[in-house]
Amino acid sequence: MTHREVLRALSGLLMVLFAAMVSSTVVSVALPQIVGDLEGTQSQYTWVVTATLLASTASTPVWGKLADLFDKKRLLQVAICIFATASLLCGLVENTGQLIALRAVQGLGMGALQVLVQVIIGAMVSPKERGRYNGYLGGVMAVSTVGGPLLGGAITDADWLGWQWCFFLAVPICVVAFAMLSRTLHLAEARRTGVKVDYLGATLIAAGVSLLLLWVTFVGNDFDWISWQTAVMCAGAVLLLGAAVVVETKVREPVVPVHVLKRRDPALATVASLAVGMAMFGGAVFLGQYFQISRGFSPTEAGLLTIPMMFGVMVASAVAGRLVSQSGRVKPYIIAGTLVLTGGFAMLATIDHTTNLVFMGAGMFLVGTGVGMSMQNLVLVVQNSVPLRELGAASGAITFFRSLGGTIGVSVLGAVLANQVADKIADGLAALGIDAGAGGGSSSLNLDAMPEPVAEIVRAAYGDATGHLFLISACIAAAGFVAALFLSPVELRETVDLAETPPGEEPALANG
Repeated sequence: MTHREVLRALSGLLMVLFAAMVSSTVVSVALPQIVGDLEGTQSQYTWVVTATLLASTASTPVWGKLADLFDKKRLLQVAICIFATASLLCGLVENTGQLIALRAVQGLGMGALQVLVQVIIGAMVSPKERGRYNGYLGGVMAVSTVGGPLLGGAITDADWLGWQWCFFLAVPICVVAFAMLSRTLHLAEARRTGVKVDYLGATLIAAGVSLLLLWVTFVGNDFDWISWQTAVMCAGAVLLLGAAVVVETKVREPVVPVHVLKRRDPALATVASLAVGMAMFGGAVFLGQYFQISRGFSPTEAGLLTIPMMFGVMVASAVAGRLVSQSGRVKPYIIAGTLVLTGGFAMLATIDHTTNLVFMGAGMFLVGTGVGMSMQNLVLVVQNSVPLRELGAASGAITFFRSLGGTIGVSVLGAVLANQVADKIADGLAALGIDAGAGGGSSSLNLDAMPEPVAEIVRAAYGDATGHLFLISACIAAAGFVAALFLSPVELRETVDLAETPPGEEPALANG
C-alpha cells in the first residue's frame, strides 16, 4: 500500500481503536452512578471493569493467531460487529449482573479490535516507520482517554440522555468505521492451507487466568487467605496455566508463541508490558471513583480533573513516536517512560481525601507521560523481532500480557480497596456508635441515600484508601523499569518482513 492508501485505511483503523478505547473511558467516570442506580456493590463495581478486561485478555491471543491464519480484514469486520452489538445491549440492562455479562461480551470485541489494529498496521508499514504511526495511535489513545471521561460526565449529568448513552456512543462510530474500512483497507493475504487453531491452549489460558482472578476478588471477604478455597483455586489456576504452557510448546500453531517469548528482548518487553498494564489500568481506573466519591465532584468535573494524565499520554506518545522513527532506537524512550511512570505513581501514593488538586494533577501528568513513552514502544520491540507470518501471534501475545496485567491490577487493587474501605468505614461507624454490621448501606456506592455523617465517613474512607493503591502501582511500575534496563539497544528494521534466519538462530538485528 502507498503512503496515501495507508493514511486512508489508517483513518478507519483509528476510528475503530477510538471506539474500543472510549468504551472504557467514557464508562469509567460514570460507573459510580451506574452501579449506584443499579443498586450494585463495590465488588460488582470492580467486576464491571474486570469482566471486560478478562474477556479481552483471554481472547486477545486467539484473535492475534487468527490474524496469522485467516483474512485480517474479515476478522476485523467480525470484531466490529461483536463489539457494536454488545455496546448496544449494555445500554439496555436492568441490573449489574446483566451489565457484567454483557461487558464480558464487549470485551471479546475490544480485545480483537486492539490487537487487529496493531497487526494490520504492522502488515502495512515497517517497524521503523511504525514509530511515526504509533504517534497517531497515541493521539487516539489520548483523545479517547481525555474525551471519554468528559463525554461520560456530560452524558451522565444530562437528564435527557442518561448513563445508557455511555454505551450507545460506540455504535455509530463502529458503523462509520466499518463502512470506511470496507472501501479503503486492501491487504495482500496469502491463503494458508491445513491451518489449525490452538483452541485447547486458548481454553486452558482463559480458564487458568479466570480462576486466579476469581480467587483475588473473593479472598479476604468470602473466605480467608489461608483456607481450603484458597488452596483449591490457586492450585487449580497453577495446574491449568502449567498445562497451557505444555500445550503451547507442543502444538504447531500456538496461540502464545513460546519460542518468541524465550528470546531476551521479547521476554523483557513482555515483563515490562505486564508491569505497565498492571500499574496503568489498575491505578487509573479508580481515579474517577476517587474524585466523585471522596471529593464530591460531579462526573463531568471528575472527567476534567483527569485531563493532566491524558494530556501527558498525548504529548509523550506523539513526540516519542516521531523520535523513534527518526533514530530507529526505542530503548531510551522505554527506560525514560517507565521511570517517569514510577515517579508519577509515587507522587499519587501520598494522597488522601484532602490532597491539593494541583499536586494530584502533576502526578497524573507524569503517569500519562510515562505510559505514552513506553506502552506502544514495547509492542514495537516484539514486532521488530518476528517475521511477518508471526506478527499476529507476537502482537497478540504482548497485548495479552499487557491486558492480563491490567486485569490483575484492577482485581488486586479493587480487592485491596474494598477491604481497606470496609475497615475504615467500620472504624468510623463505631466512633459514631453505629453497629458496622448494620452500617446504613456502607457497602453501597449511593451516597445520596445515606445520612450525612455516614456519607462523610465513606468519603474519607475512599480518599484515604486510594493512596495505598498508587503505592502498589508505583512498585509494579518500578519492576517494569528494571526490565527495560536490560533490553538490547537494537535499531528498528526498515522492512515490513524480517529476513529469514536458519532455525534455532536469533534474528539479525542491528545494534545501536
